[in-house]
Amino acid sequence: MPKTTTEKTATKKATRANTTATPAKANPKASTKTKPAKNATQAKQATKGKTKQKGILDIAAEMIVKSKKPMGCKEIVEHAIEKGLWKTKGQTPSATLYAAIIREIAKKGKDARFKKVDRGLFTAAKTVLK
Repeated sequence: MPKTTTEKTATKKATRANTTATPAKANPKASTKTKPAKNATQAKQATKGKTKQKGILDIAAEMIVKSKKPMGCKEIVEHAIEKGLWKTKGQTPSATLYAAIIREIAKKGKDARFKKVDRGLFTAAKTVLK
């Protein structure tokens, strides 16, 4: 039985649809706008009026070197806050300091500024004392 013209056109359309590539959809999130890059002078001007506060690790290293004895994290944090060297809104700043010191020792090894001498007690590494 021969195909009718409508069957022939339907077959052609079906095969053509299967073989042709569909156009890619445009990314709606992609934006043609780009932010201008900051140059060095703009960055300096933005930070010129701001004084950068020392981190607790830097303060702890200085305090341990000055004390010349092993110190605990709670003691370091209390002295730093008392002397106005550091401010925090955290609930457990001594635990945060302890974790940061342990991370530094694990990451830097012999080049770390701290050395663990006992449970919860740290002293300055010999490289810092020189």
